[in-house]
Amino acid sequence: MSSEAVLTVRLVRSFEHRNFKPVVFRGVDLNQTVEEFIAHVRKVVSSKDGLPPPFKKFGYDTLKIIHQAHGAKTNELVMSLDDDDKLILRQGTTLKSSGVGHETELAFFRNEDYERFKANPKTSW
Repeated sequence: MSSEAVLTVRLVRSFEHRNFKPVVFRGVDLNQTVEEFIAHVRKVVSSKDGLPPPFKKFGYDTLKIIHQAHGAKTNELVMSLDDDDKLILRQGTTLKSSGVGHETELAFFRNEDYERFKANPKTSW
């Protein structure tokens, strides 16, 4: 199995308003640590053409697996609120050991916002 993968990272600015943008990363080394990948994503996002400035400067700090290739998708529009212990990527682990594989979709968000939304999961339009 190759350690290089294509990953889609969903930048989540607001859970309540379902405000997110997907960014595709190609040639991702799955043997890198979660911290290394977060640093890489922040660097790419901060200078990516076509992303509105609020997405570039947002304080993302947490990655969570939304779904794996050929797996079941959640019905949630932004991401599932379940299985955080299995799906949130932990610091000090590699992407591969965290369960990330080729064509995995990840959410990148601010954990503080996620915890607040989880406690009161209401959406507004």
